[in-house]
Amino acid sequence: MEKVVLNISGMHCVSCASNIEAALKRLPGVFSARVNFATEKAYIEFEPQKLKPADLIAAVGKAGYKAFLPELSLDREKEVRDREVRGLKRKFIVSIILSAILMCISMGPCAGLGMHKIIMDNMALIQLLLASGVLICGYQFFARGIFSLVRVHRANMDTLVAIGVGSAFLYSLFVSINIWLGNKAFGMSNLYYEVAAFLLTFILLGKYLEALTKRKTSQSIKRLLNLRPKTAVVVRQGQEIEIPVEELFVGDIVVVKPGQRIPVDGKITEGYSSVDESMITGESIPVEKTLNDKVIGGSINKYGTFKFKATKVGKDTALAQIIKLVEDAQGSKAPIQELADKVAAIFVPAVLIIAFASFFIWILLGKGFVFGLTTFIAVLIIACPCSLGLATPTAVMVGTGKAAENGIIIKNAASLQIAAEIDKIIFDKTGTLTEGKPKLTDIVSYAGNEEEVLMLVASLEKPSGHVLSDAMVGAAKERGVSLKPMQQFETISGQGVVGKIEEGITILAGNRRLMQEMAIDIKIAAGDLDRLEKQGKTITLVAKGNQLVGLAAVRDTLKEFSKTLIDKLKGMGKDVVMITGDNKRTAAAIAKEIGIGKVLSEVLPKDKLDEIKKLQNEGFKVAFVGDGINDAPALSQADLGIAIGSGTDVAIESGDIILIKDDLADVAMAIDLSGYAMRKIRQNLFWAFFYNIIGIPIAAGILYPFNGLLLNPMVAGAAMAFSSVSVVSNSLLMNRYKPKM
Repeated sequence: MEKVVLNISGMHCVSCASNIEAALKRLPGVFSARVNFATEKAYIEFEPQKLKPADLIAAVGKAGYKAFLPELSLDREKEVRDREVRGLKRKFIVSIILSAILMCISMGPCAGLGMHKIIMDNMALIQLLLASGVLICGYQFFARGIFSLVRVHRANMDTLVAIGVGSAFLYSLFVSINIWLGNKAFGMSNLYYEVAAFLLTFILLGKYLEALTKRKTSQSIKRLLNLRPKTAVVVRQGQEIEIPVEELFVGDIVVVKPGQRIPVDGKITEGYSSVDESMITGESIPVEKTLNDKVIGGSINKYGTFKFKATKVGKDTALAQIIKLVEDAQGSKAPIQELADKVAAIFVPAVLIIAFASFFIWILLGKGFVFGLTTFIAVLIIACPCSLGLATPTAVMVGTGKAAENGIIIKNAASLQIAAEIDKIIFDKTGTLTEGKPKLTDIVSYAGNEEEVLMLVASLEKPSGHVLSDAMVGAAKERGVSLKPMQQFETISGQGVVGKIEEGITILAGNRRLMQEMAIDIKIAAGDLDRLEKQGKTITLVAKGNQLVGLAAVRDTLKEFSKTLIDKLKGMGKDVVMITGDNKRTAAAIAKEIGIGKVLSEVLPKDKLDEIKKLQNEGFKVAFVGDGINDAPALSQADLGIAIGSGTDVAIESGDIILIKDDLADVAMAIDLSGYAMRKIRQNLFWAFFYNIIGIPIAAGILYPFNGLLLNPMVAGAAMAFSSVSVVSNSLLMNRYKPKM
């Protein structure tokens, strides 16, 4: 199976997206096809042995639309979008001029305006010509509406427009022919040309404004794309040469001067500087870079010239991965959209039934053909599935884009929705709430001296790679304590380490559980354990042979704003839980310091997943916040996995939300922004449903028996034109979002 993304042009409503999906799914070898009306992209999974991208593009073409591969040319994609906007603008200007002239000619005599005799004698012909000019500007609605019925056997928004506007125009043409034939039963007052012209003009205006606002929803992606420099200076054969960035290879030595953007990811080999990574990570303060430090493609070199070795190029760079993740998120569907999709699937047929029903009912009630035709046209024109189709994806696009600007990658729309529904947030302690860089604070000896205890625990911890090993080894180095090589080294998960020194004596370093299993008496340490654990310190007990010889206490520094974050989350109504392998007293001391009420302590790494399952079985929506590597199983099990401090390896993380900065404040921001986006989605859906539920019955004349109100088709056209624009504009208001901490 292969995946491909196609850019689509020519869609006018969510029904168009459904038609394209249906056309693609009919192809043998297509596993799935999803078309996003807001992003104007098709996401297709297919069997490469049976199909090629060209076949998919051809299928879209047969359905009446245009498709092309976005990776062929980003400039071409922009050109297509801009050309579409310019075309709609040009058509609207021509249409409004012709419609205004038509309105003056048709309504002028009623308003007391004098008309030349030639105009009065040829009124029907002049109105026909002016209206025809407007219809030519909007020919695509007729072509695609009829094409969809004939080729795909499905009606869409274009079909409604074609039938509604076409009915007014054809009826007026019928009247004109009767006038020319001298039939006195018909007169100028029976012409509907101005209605047909203004209907199409309002629709063109709506599509033009919709295209403008939709283009704004993808600004975050455009800003990310603009970060990529087009050229790079590399050292080849001892000379600096400038080449296109596409020609860079892993291992190339790249030269970056002050003010230039770093072209790809790499590691500094010479020089130093300060780098602005704000557009990638959201971190506002420039980061100092020196020998062997990593640099990210797309970031800006502030001062100083340096050289770096390219480690990731092309689609493997952090920026490329971020762009792909954001694009995937913006093209995904939230579960809340399912209702809108189901309604949209039956919307057009239902509207056609209501329109014909209102037409015949009013005729049967004796109101005449023109009255029935008025309600028929008004129903067809006021109905708007576009607002339903745009309600969710536009808010998702703006929300995920806004998050990306602040260094938060929300992988899909479902994660955006789930984040707003979370009621329990579990934080892993080490490396998440704390810096993950513990320091040795206490050494206690019960046999021998402190230096020997430190030597034993540091010698044993050094090969373990455990988070505590750096603290032990670092302290031994500072105190000038020499370490001894270990033999038969073994790590016991969640308990500690065991090994033998040169003399063949077994050394143990670990927690209470390890000492209990090895039958080591630790009563002598009871007082020290109680005192140190109440201070929130993690204790490593050290035994030599079968005797406890001492203990080492370390304390991990809490991250800045840890307590502020917890207070913020509790203020948002979230229940916060801390999970750790530390014993109960140590865990409780740290939790108390930052304001967490519930602690899951003495939890082995493999048991974190089970603790999350327990909470889920109790009916809670659970988010897990971890480092994205060691906590991968827990992140996957949680309803929402938030990987914090993920650095540049954004594509390999297990989290649903990736926080590129190692900043706890982003946890609250991700949840708050998700909640804000979901409120916008609900507002959009409410107004989209409310508009159609209220507008269609009024257009059908439901109020006429009570107050004589009959909706003019031109008013219906104006309302339809602005319904989609209002939904997209409401989504764009999310660009005003500001982090609250």
